[in-house]
Amino acid sequence: MLKKLFPLLVVLAILLAACATPAEPTEEPAEEPTVEEVEQPEAEPVEEEPAAEEEMPEEPMGTYLERARAGEFAGTEVSIFGKWTEGEGDKFEAALVPFAQATGIDVQFEGSAEFETLITVRVEGGDAPDIAGFPQPGLLAEFARNGDLVDLGAHIDVETLESQYSDAWINLGTVDGTLSGVFYRASTKSIVWYPVQAFEDAGYKIPETWDELIALSDQIVADGSTPWCISMEHGGVTGWVATDWIEDVLLRTASPEIYDQWVTHEIPFDHPEVLEAAEIVGDVFFNPDYVYGGSTAILTTWVGDTQTPMFDEAGPQCWMHRQAGWIPDFWPEGKVAGVDSSFFYLPPIEAEFGNPVLGAGDVFGAFNDRPEVLAMIEYLASPDGAEVWVKSGGFISPNSAVPAEWYTSYVDQAQADILANADTLRFDASDLMPTEVGGGTFWSGMIDWVSADGTNTEEVFAAVEASWPTE
Repeated sequence: MLKKLFPLLVVLAILLAACATPAEPTEEPAEEPTVEEVEQPEAEPVEEEPAAEEEMPEEPMGTYLERARAGEFAGTEVSIFGKWTEGEGDKFEAALVPFAQATGIDVQFEGSAEFETLITVRVEGGDAPDIAGFPQPGLLAEFARNGDLVDLGAHIDVETLESQYSDAWINLGTVDGTLSGVFYRASTKSIVWYPVQAFEDAGYKIPETWDELIALSDQIVADGSTPWCISMEHGGVTGWVATDWIEDVLLRTASPEIYDQWVTHEIPFDHPEVLEAAEIVGDVFFNPDYVYGGSTAILTTWVGDTQTPMFDEAGPQCWMHRQAGWIPDFWPEGKVAGVDSSFFYLPPIEAEFGNPVLGAGDVFGAFNDRPEVLAMIEYLASPDGAEVWVKSGGFISPNSAVPAEWYTSYVDQAQADILANADTLRFDASDLMPTEVGGGTFWSGMIDWVSADGTNTEEVFAAVEASWPTE
């Protein structure tokens, strides 16, 4: 039976094997073809283009004044504060008109007889003007040293300024090496006004020496009149008329070196040479026959009216008035300088000191460096800034570029000649001294001196010496 089943089992096994799912063959993975690396040439570095620089605005071309005339600052405003009032103030404002018309800048000027006091109050109170006209370089120097004023040398065209102004004027506007101011107006104080026709009618001669001046004074007294018109009332600045007299005489009795040392306090304020000058002035001031109205008039008559009695309808009530070239602005209406009254040079005293001249001037400083303000400063320092006032008379410019033909009067030309022919030229001493002295105790001391008819000379000058600042 088993033998019969065996063949059947074999067949069944073969069939089962045939029906089974064959196993997948196991193959070795084929090697990936090797890619031969080809050496690439090194790429040259690409230079990156620099980022576009931000364009800087171009520097404005031209001076501030040229830019102003091109209309760049039109619609702005500039304020100016100074001492000029009445006739002088009117003439200065007229001189500003061409600038305003050419630039479209609104210029506001304010004048005050109390300038020296008010400018300090305003600056300390944060109300400084854009520009101030200082009659005293010493006061300008104080503001410059306090850091209140603009360094003009860093802004304006100094090369042009130096070509038009002498070193003396540049130096007077320079404080500790910094250009802090530019001079606008010059004047000579060493002149004496007199009534032309009345002088001639009386047979009086122009004195050429101090002795002749005193002799003329005595002659006028002998003729029944009063030789001198003198007064010094001027509000908060009363006293400067007397300081001018003393300075003018000191230049005639002492060397320029003594004068300079007095200004800088290298010698005491009450130095013997100074006291001698004061005594000579006192011989005029306090002679009871010499001054119209006496000491009372000296103290109480406003400086602008000092010379008015010379033009009295009944004839001169006083015949000589030592005052600077601006005084005709305050004469009675219709009186003409060079016609109704002219002047002669205040005579020398000691021949060895020649013909000295005491001068003065007005200097502008800026409290603000806005471009329209600097344009105004450049205008004031230029011949154009002086033209209107020069042509209207009563004005001498320190700018040498001002044409001679602009001076239309004998008076202005004669003053310019006196300045040009001086053996010694010195600036008003009180204007150069520290303000506490030159614009303070020296002035007030003169009030005390005149009030005592000069009997307290040494005491007054010693007090001024004691007031000199120690720093």
